[in-house]
Formats: sequence, C-alpha cells, structure tokens
Amino acid sequence: MADIRRLSEETINRIAAGEVVERPASAVKELVENAIDARARQINVSLGNGGKTLILVEDDGHGMDASALALAIERHATSKLPEGDGGNRMFQIASLGFRGEALPSIGAVAHLSLTSRAANSDSAHQVKVDGGKVSDVAPAAGGIGTRVEVRDLFFATPARLKFLKSDRAETTAVSDILKRLAMAHPAIGFSLTSDGRKTFAYPPETGEEGQLKRLGAILGRDFADNAVPVMAEREGVRLYGFAGLPTFNHATAQKQYLVVNGRPVRDKLLNGAVRGAYQDFLAGNRHPALALFIDVPPDALDVNVHPAKTEVRFKDAGLIRSMIVGGLRAALAEAGHRASTTVAGQTMAAFRPGYANHANDAGRQGNFAAQNNRAQYFQAPIDTQNPNQDPNQNPGAPGMAEAAAAWLSTPQAAASAMSPDASLAGLPLGLARAQLHETYILAQTHDGFVIVDQHAAHERLVYERMKTQIAEAVIKRQILLVPEIAELEADAAGLLLTRAGELADLGFVIEDFGPAQAGRKAVMLREVPAMLYGADLKAMLADMAEEMSELGAGLALKEKLEDIAGTLACHTSVRAGRRLSIEEMNALLRDMEATPNSGQCNHGRPTYVELKLADIERLFGRR
Repeated sequence: MADIRRLSEETINRIAAGEVVERPASAVKELVENAIDARARQINVSLGNGGKTLILVEDDGHGMDASALALAIERHATSKLPEGDGGNRMFQIASLGFRGEALPSIGAVAHLSLTSRAANSDSAHQVKVDGGKVSDVAPAAGGIGTRVEVRDLFFATPARLKFLKSDRAETTAVSDILKRLAMAHPAIGFSLTSDGRKTFAYPPETGEEGQLKRLGAILGRDFADNAVPVMAEREGVRLYGFAGLPTFNHATAQKQYLVVNGRPVRDKLLNGAVRGAYQDFLAGNRHPALALFIDVPPDALDVNVHPAKTEVRFKDAGLIRSMIVGGLRAALAEAGHRASTTVAGQTMAAFRPGYANHANDAGRQGNFAAQNNRAQYFQAPIDTQNPNQDPNQNPGAPGMAEAAAAWLSTPQAAASAMSPDASLAGLPLGLARAQLHETYILAQTHDGFVIVDQHAAHERLVYERMKTQIAEAVIKRQILLVPEIAELEADAAGLLLTRAGELADLGFVIEDFGPAQAGRKAVMLREVPAMLYGADLKAMLADMAEEMSELGAGLALKEKLEDIAGTLACHTSVRAGRRLSIEEMNALLRDMEATPNSGQCNHGRPTYVELKLADIERLFGRR
C-alpha cells in the first residue's frame, strides 16, 4: 500500500479551483457575486477572447483595506460568517458567497491582480497571485471599490484549456450568467464588454416598474408586453415576479429564470412547479417565459449543496411548490381572456405577400401561422371531429356530454347574449357578426375585430367549470360494483392510506386490504371520481403515491384530476362544424370575457385572434 501523505497547498488550491472554476463564466459568477455582496451600485465586466485571456470585474462597493486584501486571497477566509460562530450560522446565509474559495482558487490557475480601496481609506492597495504564488500587498492607484483582473485563465493547468469552447460560446455563457444576476438585482447597474465592444449596459432600476423594465431589457419587449405580475406570501415565504401569458410560449425552457434570496438557481423542484402551474394551458412541447423571485428565511434554505451554489435545498419543499403553482395560476386567472400581443402580429405577417413560401422557416422562429401547420399541435380539436356525426351530439363521460351540449341553450347563456345592435363599448370581444366555415366566429369590436375558434373557446369554458368543481370538492363519486384491488409497494400503499381522508374529499375512497407481504401491500378502491370512468386506476394510484413521496403534499391528486378533466373538456365541448345562431355566438363571447384563462385552450392554442383597425389599414396601405 502506498504511503499516505499530505497534498501541497498549491495542489489543494488547484483541486478547489476545479470545483469552483469550470470555465470563464464560473470565475465571472464568483467575482460578480462578491461585488454584489460588497453592496456595489455598478458592476462592469470586460472579457478578452471569451474570458480566456482576460476577465476584468470592476465595482464601486465598500472595498477593502490592506489587511483585508491580504486575507481575501487566503482559502476559507470570509467576512460573511461571524467570528467564533462555530458553524451555527452556516445554514443561515444571507449573502451570495461565504466560503472564501473563489479568489484563491482563481489565483491558483491564473494571473490574478486584486486592487481595492475602502470607503474610509485615502489610498488603494494591490495584491497579486500568479499560479498560487502570492505577492506582498503594495500601494496602488484606484477609486473606492474593487478591481479584479484575471489573465490567462488555466495557464497553470493547461489540460483544462482543451475543454473550453470557442470564444463566442464562452462569451455567451458569461453573458447568460451576468444577465441572470442582473435580473436578480435590478437596483444594480451591469455592463459587459467583449474584446472592446459593448455587449450590453443595464442602468440601475427601482420599484416594480423598474424590475419589469430590467426584465424587458433582458427578455425582450414582447415579454414586458405579455407578462402578468405574480405575488404570493405565506409562512414567511414571499413569491413575486412576472409570468408570460400561456400564448406567449417557446420551444425551450431557456427563458425561465428562477431566483432564490437573490441567487439565480436551476432547481428541479422549481421547474417542476412551473410545469405543474402551466400544465392545463400549454402542450407538452411548449414552455412559458417567466422570471420568479422567492424570498425565504435563511434558516429554511440550504445553499451549500453544490460547489458552484447553483442548486438549493428547501426545508419545506411542498410549501414552495404549492406557492409557485397557486401564485402562477392566480396570476394567469387575473389575466382573464387576455391573449399575447404576438398572436396578432404573427397573424398579420401571414397576410403579407410571399409568406406562404417561407412558412416552414417562420415556424422555426415561433410563427403562429406556421405552427398552425403542425397537425399534432394545432389540429387536434378538428381531427376529433367526425364528418358523419350529428354536430349536436358530443361523446364523453356519462352526464358530461349532455351538460356541455345543452350549455348554449341555458337561461344563463341566453341572458348573457346581447342583441347584435347593442353598443360595442365595454365589450372586449365585441359582438358576433358571422360564423365562418361553421368553425370560427367573426366579431366586431370598437376598434377592430376578433376571430374566435368556437371549439377551443368552449373547451376552455367547460374545463374551467370542471376545475371549479374539483377545487370546491364537489366531485361526484361513483361506487364500484366490484371493489378494485391495487397492489403497490408497501411504502407507497402506506402513504396513500395515511392520506385517505384527503383522497376521499377528492372522490377516492380507499381501504387497507390485508398485511404487507414481500414488500408489497394491497389497497381496496371502493369509490372513484365519476369523471375517471374507464381510467387505469391502479397506475394512477401508483403515480400519485410516488409524487406524494417526492413532494410531501396532496397536490398530486388534484393535478391528475385536472389533467383528465382537460381531456374530457376537449371531447364534451361545442364542435367545429356546428352551426351557431347569433345569440349563441354572443353568449359564448360574453362567457369568455367572464372566464379566467379563456384566451387559450387547454393545449396552449389561442382561442381568438384580435386585429386592430390600424393594423388592417396598414395592410391595405391606408397608413
């Protein structure tokens, strides 16, 4: 056996550097976080060759004096944990960095120069670290704040250079890191310069409007125009931010930004909560754009679970998830029938000459009309239509089809319908003028017109009614003539039985069915929600038990029921191809105006397209 020996300080620092500094973007993140913790109001970053040859971070924070400067480049030296704490405050971290590894780690693999001047000091001081070799602290010229210069990153570990990407890719990674931090701290100004060219500069912003302005600068003006505010607070946890409308969606989740206590993170729990909140608004291959900020008491959050601090762990993960789902759904409900402004713009583009020749290319850019050609995404409601079927008959679960088919003739719907001669003032979706191809309603508004997909619109209305029943726990139960026995893992079965009361409130009545054997245990299903007629109940129970185990909450069942309700709503709503009277069309429009989330169907498609008179005039050259 080889002799055990201590590693040299130089080797230890290079190993630490491998954990903390993976690429130039990692070094920038650590240095900028230090500047934020120093209460800087302006942070400027400059790069050379994507950060390979130069990283320069300058801030106007409180700075350091000569003695602090000497300690700053030592491992495990920090100002962010109190002296004599004994580790008790390690799980109550209120700053972004605290371990004191970034500067010595960078200095171990690069040429590091650190110049700083404290606010109460008459002069600045400088210290240099070259591949782990530290120079003496010396006087230098500099203003209040800190200037960190990193040259020839990884010169001391050449093998790491082979794994770096192109200059452009590394610059893009730095830009993404910096934008996430700029989004998390709108009160601080940020700028990035790459090879002498200014990439972006964000001035400091204040207040809610300032935060939205910063988000708009980073995510684009379309996001600012199509985002709704999100706000929720419970048990000392605060959730706020902005979420894009469902019809303002994207092919990837790259425009989803999550910030916890000022720290941008990528967390599976948070991403899963976002998917859960949008699950009945978007198809599975589309993703919303949003920026959410969560403030949690420091003792309820562990930020020391990843060397780069990109992951966090919550003390009560179920509370966080339920707040995100509830907060997002409440915000989207407040938007009412509103749809994204980009839908109209994309529709106008479809009218322009030559558009058809470029439809496929436009689809890759998120063009709505081009997406319309994707059968699996947009034509599902039409494909379910049987040409030989009586349009007044709708298949579906017992009782649901009849209720949906009779909706247009109810007294409530008739009362909400208005005469075609009524005033257009105060009617966002206007008054119906015609029905096109027995599928689309054409309505005139006070400053343009809207085209409504009657099936998609009514699908959303029916679905929202079903969701209300689920939320109010007025779900109709169906007693099984022969109880069904579901054999599950013993732990899963035990978890379901401990929450039997909650399951009963939502329509599931389960009982214990004998002792566990060989790690398996059976439960008996006596009653199920009526809307689950014909579903694979055993598989659903297993899935719910797995989600409850992971999330520690009873939210999983409600989400399953809502998912099934969405499928039922699609099959029990007014079909494309059904001829409607003017009164029926107006009744549908009025109900859309009064129903949350009616701007999109359950699959994320817009239920209507609005065109302003000014847009139409431009189309015909009148403007």
